[in-house]
Amino acid sequence: MISVNEGALEIVESMLDWEEELNLSVNEMKSGSIVIDCGVNVKGSYQLGTMFTEICMGGLGTANIVMDKIKDIPFPFINVTVNHPAISCLASQKAGWSIKVGNYSTMGSGPARALALKPKDVYERIDYEDDSDYGIIALEADALPDDDVMRYIADACDIDPSNLYAIVAPTRSLVGSIQISGRVVENALHILDEFGYDVTKVENGVGFSPIAPIKKDAMGVTNDCNIYYGSVYITVDGYDEVFSKVPSINSKDYGKPFAKIFKDAGYDFFKIDEFLFAPANIVVNDKKTGEVYHFGRLNQDIILNSFGVK
Repeated sequence: MISVNEGALEIVESMLDWEEELNLSVNEMKSGSIVIDCGVNVKGSYQLGTMFTEICMGGLGTANIVMDKIKDIPFPFINVTVNHPAISCLASQKAGWSIKVGNYSTMGSGPARALALKPKDVYERIDYEDDSDYGIIALEADALPDDDVMRYIADACDIDPSNLYAIVAPTRSLVGSIQISGRVVENALHILDEFGYDVTKVENGVGFSPIAPIKKDAMGVTNDCNIYYGSVYITVDGYDEVFSKVPSINSKDYGKPFAKIFKDAGYDFFKIDEFLFAPANIVVNDKKTGEVYHFGRLNQDIILNSFGVK
């Protein structure tokens, strides 16, 4: 049986072995749980960002950094490959757990979700849950969780707190930028799932997206990377018309930098079309027929405007 927590644990252990080299810090709570700071009070690194991404995918994918150009301007991009996409993306990587303990509030992603089954309906649709004594939670947050938060997560996962690890990075950080762009395949799987497509038919996935520069308005620029310049290639067992609906260009809110969209929505996420949070384009290879389909397009102008290139 595939265990996303066991798969991710190996990468976590490598983080612990290379604390100084990776620019992270390790904090042990009274309960024995471990909080790994990947960007709150540390600089982080590109290698740490790829490891963070691979942990979020439950060890079922790879992530690496390459350089590519947008209108002849070089930028770092993340390239991800995904095995067992339904499990890797929806059962693990998806930020599907709303965590609130006292004044601490954030979204949780990563393998620990598959122990707590957050949200349960996702795991029922893909027929998966993990069975592990260890749990790894990924938090996109500006502050590190305290022991109360870690105990709450461990209790929800039904594991001993001493077997729980949290990796934490703010949106406005190097690792934050990397891991958000690294969700590009997950974005596609989420949209397919929302349309009722059986995502277990997606056999493999590859994603490619620019990494946002670190900016004050990190929420806007990090979202723009996948919305306007993220690319996904998937292999499926049978074509479906729903694939044409995946790209972000189908959203009624498409066409402006996310910061402007968010402002126009009164800074209320619930007023933004959920189908905006999708890759810019997608290529689908139907292995039954051998046909290859392409939908969507890249938008160089909006992404460069969002990056604020001078």
